[in-house]
Amino acid sequence: MLATLSIATAAVLTAPAAGLLGYRQLKRARFAEQLRITTPQGIDESGFVRINGLDVWVSVRGEDRRNPVIVEIHGGPGASHLIHLPRTRAWERHFTIVRWDMRGAGFTFANAPEAQGELTLDQLERDALEVVRHARERLGVEKVLLVANSFGTVTGLRLARRHPELFSAYVGTDQNVIEGGRNRTAYDALVARLRAAGRKKQLAAVLAMGSDRTARTTAQADEFNKLLITTDPLSFDTMKTVVVRGLWFSPLHTLRGLRSYMKAMHASLGLQLQAADVDERAEGTEFRIPFFVFQGDADVLTPPEPARRLVEDVTAPVKEFALIRDASHFAGFRHPDQFLDLLLTKVRPALELATA
Repeated sequence: MLATLSIATAAVLTAPAAGLLGYRQLKRARFAEQLRITTPQGIDESGFVRINGLDVWVSVRGEDRRNPVIVEIHGGPGASHLIHLPRTRAWERHFTIVRWDMRGAGFTFANAPEAQGELTLDQLERDALEVVRHARERLGVEKVLLVANSFGTVTGLRLARRHPELFSAYVGTDQNVIEGGRNRTAYDALVARLRAAGRKKQLAAVLAMGSDRTARTTAQADEFNKLLITTDPLSFDTMKTVVVRGLWFSPLHTLRGLRSYMKAMHASLGLQLQAADVDERAEGTEFRIPFFVFQGDADVLTPPEPARRLVEDVTAPVKEFALIRDASHFAGFRHPDQFLDLLLTKVRPALELATA
């Protein structure tokens, strides 16, 4: 993913420097105005919170504190979701959203790169539990809605499975289904695309890597993800228009902050290999909370069919799988209106039923 982001960034930044920087400042000012929350019951807080010995950047935003609380787990690894605040502004009319830059990501990394400590899946899970505790105490709620994105769904599933007392429901999007390395859906589709395009050099590299994620190096894993996205026009366009533009025009990030964002992703790359042998079914498909997965219908990085099959195998009080139309990876951010509609029509009724 890091290699893909670097290529997409270079593709976007093609305007003359002076004009580009001036336009950036204008857009950042407009987004900053758009993000202002002025409602009487609103909340807009951000800053460092001490989480398991590390100062972690936490953002809490919403127009009405009485709305359901979402705690969101970002993906990457190391890719803060704070760059997507302007795209998801409408969500804050219906939910209070708690986002945080994980250990090894965003402002948390930039604040103290040398103090990030152990970057492991177990540590991320422990951190997430502490952030959930902080959110419950700060907002005075018993349970929160857990929304996990992309790489964050690895931790999200574990939290939902092991701590149902903390969550009103689970929502996974860009849902990873690794199956102990057995799932080769994305691999087979990439091989087919490379063959059809006659890209012999890249095909040879992918075939040499093989379909077993656990056998790849960090560099190979990053190269594989780059090829997945750059060989698919919709995915590459989404990377440029949603992720890179979100980062470039973020009102929260200075130019120095952009560099730090990329460094954080590089520092977190090793987490991909740690997740390579995660087996969702072996860890358990029984959930005691409502369970939802909303996937891009054209996602080549985390394809929809394995996610659909996972939902079919899940046992939960309520469960549902839905597609986000005309979407690749980052589906909820490319089409935030569709994602919000699913939250309001599928998830929120389940929350209301549970509290009735």
